[in-house]
Amino acid sequence: MISVEQALDRILGYIRVLDSDEVPILDCLGQVLAEEVSATFNIPPRDNSAMDGYAVRSQDTQGASRQSPRRLRVLGTAAAGAVSDYALLPGTAVRIMTGAFLPQGADSVVRFEDTDEASREGMAEIGIQREVAEGWDIRRAGEDIARGARVLGRGTVISPAEIGVLASLGRTTVRVIRRPVVAILTTGDELVDAGEPLPEGKIYNSNGYSLAALVRFYGGIPKMLGIARDSETSVVAGLRGGLDADMLVTSGGVSRGDYDVVKDVLAKQGEISFWTVCMKPGKPLAFGVIKGDRDIPHLGLPGNPVSVMVTFEMFVRPAILKMLGKQPLNKPTIDAIIENTVANTDGRRVYARVIVSKRQGQYFARLTGPQGSGILTSVSRANG
Repeated sequence: MISVEQALDRILGYIRVLDSDEVPILDCLGQVLAEEVSATFNIPPRDNSAMDGYAVRSQDTQGASRQSPRRLRVLGTAAAGAVSDYALLPGTAVRIMTGAFLPQGADSVVRFEDTDEASREGMAEIGIQREVAEGWDIRRAGEDIARGARVLGRGTVISPAEIGVLASLGRTTVRVIRRPVVAILTTGDELVDAGEPLPEGKIYNSNGYSLAALVRFYGGIPKMLGIARDSETSVVAGLRGGLDADMLVTSGGVSRGDYDVVKDVLAKQGEISFWTVCMKPGKPLAFGVIKGDRDIPHLGLPGNPVSVMVTFEMFVRPAILKMLGKQPLNKPTIDAIIENTVANTDGRRVYARVIVSKRQGQYFARLTGPQGSGILTSVSRANG
């Protein structure tokens, strides 16, 4: 029996970052950038207005106030998306909309609310009611992104903000580390798939759905192989459907029972690195490789549903994140005061499901309730 840290080191020592794919930008949320992205043009491309108002020469506003407005002749209107040929001379202004390019000769913008526009008709001239400095309410060319600048670096995790940046550069695709395909096989004569009638003595296959949801949640692509019965023939046949995956994950069949055959199949079809870990829940956990045209890492998780979710979080999750090229691999931790008695009867590290709260600057943790490895609601109620 090895420690949690030793088990994780062995697993991550085998796992490699996957290759990259060119992916549509809306499909790469949460993936890791595998290229440098640079700008071929300025954003914004030219100086433009940050507000609806009037483009002016700042020196024409000197001394302007509500009591003593400066009157400027209006040459016309500049709209966003259109290129105008207006050129400001002393004593003139151009009515301008947000995002419109600044006319030649203008160096600032006066907002509508700082003019007497609302009280005037015809708009032959406008009264400027405040003094503005050069650059007032102007977005400069390249102030967001300058031409030639590196915008996104290799290793960046793509969030909605990065997708927006890529779109602003005109990109429709980007090269990212591809998502790992994780094949999932659940084992047990007692299992029935969700949606089917439930005969006496049987239980629904929650593990398959929990695992698929976890794989998807952490950025992988689940490939559900269904249910294998407690025989080597059935397990081998089930695993064959996942030989094109990047990782195989099974639940059940790795302890010492008469019908626990997964570790035996793993030994015959590949090699076992370890099969017990000093933790509770989750002691019976096997790791190795399935041999074939290429070696595929295989994690054999326990059969109890809580053990499945805990061991996934501790071992499968970091493996998926490493395949994706992400860092860090460990979950964040905090120090908290436990508000219940947690019994440790055999020296294994205990992973209790808790509800964490903060009171007066201190974190506290209380158990979600009974902690049996078959009580899946102990996980659904937990936030730590």
